[in-house]
Amino acid sequence: MNVYTSMKKTAVAAVVAGTLALSTVAAVPTYASTTAAAPVDAHTKAFETLMSFYKPALQGQFPNFHGFTLGSTTHGTVIKALGEAEDPAKDADGFDVYHAEMGHPGYAINYKLNKIREMRYFGTNVERQTNLGGISVRMLVQHWGTPNESVLIKSGKLVQKKITYVRGKYQLEFIFNGTTGTGLDHINLVTKSVK
Repeated sequence: MNVYTSMKKTAVAAVVAGTLALSTVAAVPTYASTTAAAPVDAHTKAFETLMSFYKPALQGQFPNFHGFTLGSTTHGTVIKALGEAEDPAKDADGFDVYHAEMGHPGYAINYKLNKIREMRYFGTNVERQTNLGGISVRMLVQHWGTPNESVLIKSGKLVQKKITYVRGKYQLEFIFNGTTGTGLDHINLVTKSVK
């Protein structure tokens, strides 16, 4: 065997061995870092979602929701911006429901005298842990302090925990399924109740 052929075989063997070694080494950290980063990223996004409600609630609004305001935005303005609801209200106490689709959150809106009386935020269905699904009572209390009210709501077999924070003339109600404080179902924005 001549020197050139020997060097060529040695180089090919080194490249193959190096590629195998690199792919083996690279595969483990890439997989591990993806797995380790996902929960932190989901937690961070859920925290950002929670905090995005804090200031807009003072104005009777939800974050990034067309500037709709309790008590002043009309039904016609909402329809002009969002179109007709997929599930329109069936009576005066009902809600126009706009379903979550392709990364867009779901909402429900109730009207009184043709103006918004209550808004509900249902979050997204896809990657829910980065949105409402990642918000717990513990996270809420840790960052917003002691709530103004915490009550259990029972309707048949359904039990929900309602955590309320007053924000100026308005209040945000965080509705959790069950009594454990996990599984945030939706957030209500209503005018502050007078007691």
